[in-house]
Amino acid sequence: MGRGLRGSWLLVLALLAAAPAQAREADLEQRVQRLERLLQSRGLIEMLTQLEQLQREVQSLRGEVEMQGHELEQLKARQRDLYVDIDRRLQRLEAAPAQPVTPPAAAPALPAPPPAAASAVPGTAPAAASPATPAPAADPEQVRQAYEQALNILREGRYAQAGKAYRRFLAAYPDSAYAGNAQYWLAETYYVSRQFDKALAEFEKVVKQYPASSKVPDALLKMGFIQYELKQWDAARRLLEQVQKDYPRSTAARLAGERLARMRREGH
Repeated sequence: MGRGLRGSWLLVLALLAAAPAQAREADLEQRVQRLERLLQSRGLIEMLTQLEQLQREVQSLRGEVEMQGHELEQLKARQRDLYVDIDRRLQRLEAAPAQPVTPPAAAPALPAPPPAAASAVPGTAPAAASPATPAPAADPEQVRQAYEQALNILREGRYAQAGKAYRRFLAAYPDSAYAGNAQYWLAETYYVSRQFDKALAEFEKVVKQYPASSKVPDALLKMGFIQYELKQWDAARRLLEQVQKDYPRSTAARLAGERLARMRREGH
């Protein structure tokens, strides 16, 4: 009886001693889990922080790209305005009327010729020659104003409207001193709109129909640029080399050399 009671007490003491150990293990497990969750939370926070930083950098870079693109467009607009202004001044000089020449003193009037003899065939009268009436010359001021109007539309960047204005000008004044330049700017309206096939055909008209125009080197240069855009490397090289050969001291020749150097760097 005494031994059984003693065994029961020993069992109770053993259970009481094991309970704190189990509690400590459970508490330790909970702490480990809390640490793991904390570490995971810190990792997520760091990842979110890095992501936000990358987003800010991307936004900053995007803003810089947009600003540079805006500045580039402004530079192109200023360059185009300068080019058009120079073109206008040159055309004014070329179209300036020459000083009138004082005619010599009139010669004394000759007596009127006798009436024409009657025709050898009775009943018929001699045919009278009727000189053709020359077409009236266009008013130089009107021509200049029409050309200036088309140039102003081009300066405003309204390329489709400028193209129509130049076509009307060429139809009305095909032989004017402005015709070669008008044909070049008509082609330019297609070039800046990246309508390369139409631009190429219009630039060719500058070279073929107005060979004495000052715009021929620029037209050949743009034809080379168009062939470059179309990846027609041989045609582009031939046109650019022609500009260098035929107009070696021109700005077009310098630009042609730069594009040829770019083609060599690109392996074309």
